[in-house]
Amino acid sequence: MWLRNLLVPISAMFLLLVSLCNLLALPEVGDPTIPEGNEALQRGEYLVNAGGCISCHQNTTAETLQLSGGKELESEFGIFYVPNITPDVDTGIGDWSGKDFLLAMKHGRSPEGGFYFPAFPYRSYAGMVDSDVLDIAAYLLSMPAVESVVPNHETPPWLFSWMMAGWNILADLREPSSETFEGPQLQRGAYLARSLGHCGECHTPRNVLGIPDWRREFVGAELGDGHVEPIDTIALEDWGKEDFAFFLFLGMKPDGEYVGGEMEPVIEHNTSRLTEEDREALAAFFKRDANSDN
Repeated sequence: MWLRNLLVPISAMFLLLVSLCNLLALPEVGDPTIPEGNEALQRGEYLVNAGGCISCHQNTTAETLQLSGGKELESEFGIFYVPNITPDVDTGIGDWSGKDFLLAMKHGRSPEGGFYFPAFPYRSYAGMVDSDVLDIAAYLLSMPAVESVVPNHETPPWLFSWMMAGWNILADLREPSSETFEGPQLQRGAYLARSLGHCGECHTPRNVLGIPDWRREFVGAELGDGHVEPIDTIALEDWGKEDFAFFLFLGMKPDGEYVGGEMEPVIEHNTSRLTEEDREALAAFFKRDANSDN
């Protein structure tokens, strides 16, 4: 009888342990090789520009372009310091493999199996194709190594990175419904806006847990001490597609005013370096439901 009484709690503990193991287990991403050669490096450089890496990871105190991090990202959950992504082995990503890049960029996991905080936009990068991630890896590992120790994040004492395992599950429940687009231009624009360019990370509001409210995608949000402007179809109602594409190139709005704040370096380091074709794809995506004659 006593054995039978122990069966239920033992079974419950076993199921709990299995669930925890599954929750903390690393996703299966294979062990891909990071490509070599000039073509991969050129694609990787373009993708780094399109992906916004420079805007966050550039060390603004350095005289030359260094992705050695250190920038402070303030939020209601504390201050997050952008890491060093130069190929320095001790303080950067010099010993990362193709698997490490896929785990980090598409799943928010460190090479040691830990969890990154979603200040790193891995939730958006999850939509990237593996080949783009690996081309980015090839380019980053070709850059000069910079020794740069970044401070630890300043988060509340109750906030631990392993808690992101549960956060990711909750975020999965709030993911936007799958949306299909006809034609290569809209498909490319959606990929640039929602995945590679991760526009929604700043322009979409979040709930109290920091999970984006995709029902209100691109309607603007509070970020740190400032407000991020909306870029949904209502906000862009008076913009033509050419207006938006030109804005991405030069940062000038239809009324002649130039963008400022956090968007200024995004224009300078990212969207202005896109091809005209990609800027037009982004414009087609954001203007897909309004002013269809523009």
